[in-house]
Amino acid sequence: MKMSTISELCDAVRETAYAIHVYHGHGHLEKVFENALVHRLRKTGLDVKQQHPITVYDEDGTVLGDYYADLLIADYLIVELKACRALADEHTAQLLGYLKSSRIEHGLLINFGSYKFQMKKYAFSRDREKNHLAAKDRRERREN
Repeated sequence: MKMSTISELCDAVRETAYAIHVYHGHGHLEKVFENALVHRLRKTGLDVKQQHPITVYDEDGTVLGDYYADLLIADYLIVELKACRALADEHTAQLLGYLKSSRIEHGLLINFGSYKFQMKKYAFSRDREKNHLAAKDRRERREN
C-alpha cells in the first residue's frame, strides 16, 4: 500500500489501531498492542519497523545516541504507543522530544489502555522552531 500523503498514512494507522482497540479491548500490555498494530499494518503492505533505533542529534548536528521508536512507519512517521488510563503531558513531551531530536517531522501518540480510544497527531517543523526562536529573541531585545 502506497500512501501519497501523511494524512492518508495517519488515517490508515488510526483506522487500524481503532479496530485493534475494538477487538482486543483495553486490558493488555503495550507490547501486545504494538505487535497487533505491526502485524495488521504490514498485512496492508506498509513498511513498519518495530523498536527501530533512531539517531538523536544535538542542535549543532552532533550525534548523541539512539532511542528506540515503538514504530517507524514508511520511514517518516514515528508512532509512540501507550497502554495507560489516560494520556498525560509527559507522553506528549516524550513524542515531541523524539520528533525534535531525531529530525522526523510527524508523529502519532496512541493510547490503547483507556476505555476510550485515544490518538493524537503531532508535527514538529524546523521552520516553526526557527520562527519561535526569532520571536523570542525579538521580545527579549524589546525588554532590554
